[in-house]
Amino acid sequence: MVRRTIGVRDAKAQLSRLLKDVQWGGEWIITDHGRAVARLVPVPKNDLPLGEHIQRLEGQGTIEPPRPSRPLPPPLPLEEGLAQRWLEEERNS
Repeated sequence: MVRRTIGVRDAKAQLSRLLKDVQWGGEWIITDHGRAVARLVPVPKNDLPLGEHIQRLEGQGTIEPPRPSRPLPPPLPLEEGLAQRWLEEERNS
């Protein structure tokens, strides 16, 4: 994990950029007059909601997003009651 330092004034001005970096595993030490006062780190993975965890894994390339599925073809036409008869035969055999 890469740890970088930034002053509080710059951190306020660049907060969106810092948060994006932290989402991808970065870590920032925030200083005030050269003294470390805070650390900006990612939330532990097991504390993330499932949807956010999946998005993070997709962003890292660990998993792929689902591909759009093709529509299923229409069901084959069957004679009235045929499916029920097949089911009963299967159960009785």
